[in-house]
Amino acid sequence: MSDVTRILNAMERGDARATEELLPLVYEELRLLAAQKLSREPPGQTLQATALVHEAYLRLVGDEPQSWNSRGHFFAAAAEAMRRILVESARRKRSERHGGERDRIPLDAGDIEVAMPSDQIVALSDALDALAREDQEVAQLVKLRYFVGLTLEQAAEVLQISTRTAYRHWAYAKARLHEELTDSR
Repeated sequence: MSDVTRILNAMERGDARATEELLPLVYEELRLLAAQKLSREPPGQTLQATALVHEAYLRLVGDEPQSWNSRGHFFAAAAEAMRRILVESARRKRSERHGGERDRIPLDAGDIEVAMPSDQIVALSDALDALAREDQEVAQLVKLRYFVGLTLEQAAEVLQISTRTAYRHWAYAKARLHEELTDSR
């Protein structure tokens, strides 16, 4: 059992000190993942990696007790938290009061674009929500790859699936998201 899993279990049991122990163990890894993701964002991104990690961490260990059964489960939750923060930021930027208009632009059929303007992030999030209704595991893989920046091998480890399954899921997700984004234009 890793230190992170041990601390997560202690947090679930109500150990107040465990929350203080968790941040130093996961902070640098979360910050590196956030920095990787934000480095691929277009110029003008106002959200910094440190702020993204802090906001995600606050959402993860906030006032309500959480239950994580492993290190992978925690990082999957972190991926979802970072995704939601980035989508909220993108929506805020494109809102009418800020002069934004919603344009849906399809993803390249070959791969998911890494550096997207904020309005495209919102379109991708909507398509990802539709994908999640069909296959939660495939959608989770996309979140880990796109919003956290994990490799397929790392995402497979977090999801506890084989690398071959991760590659099949990734191919399906790319095709399905391309279809979803093309249909919504």
